[in-house]
Amino acid sequence: MNKVPTLLLEPVYSLLKQQELNWQSLLEEIITAFNCSTGTLHFLNKETNLLQVQAHKGIPDFLIPKLSTIPIGKGMAGIAAERREPVEMCNLQTDDSGVARPAAKETKVEGSIAVPMMLEGKLYGVFGIAKPVPYDFTEEEITELNKIGQAMSSKLIQSS
Repeated sequence: MNKVPTLLLEPVYSLLKQQELNWQSLLEEIITAFNCSTGTLHFLNKETNLLQVQAHKGIPDFLIPKLSTIPIGKGMAGIAAERREPVEMCNLQTDDSGVARPAAKETKVEGSIAVPMMLEGKLYGVFGIAKPVPYDFTEEEITELNKIGQAMSSKLIQSS
């Protein structure tokens, strides 16, 4: 069982309690807590219904334009937003389901998950993290990631 040690999550929840939230720092703490190497954070633009990048780490520069705006239903983040549930891949490099976009394979990551930021049935965005090795996230990890997504959504409501 891969339960996320509470000690690793403390910095994440500590940041979420701050008045002014640095989204880049938060994403980096989530990546660290789950022993990942890469991550993205997108907020939902309610006017365009598109996901807009807010923070990223470990993404090659040439891919940034491709992930800056994501339509609902496209790629892992877009599908997580559409389904309103996490979308996971044990090995993004060998995926042939069509969920991962071809450019996603250029990140060189394997075990990955995209988690919708949900609160009271409403979508606020999606964040994704990935490891450089094949990996299946445990139920406990997914539960924790969903809790983080709810806390992030709550923070977005407070700041708007």
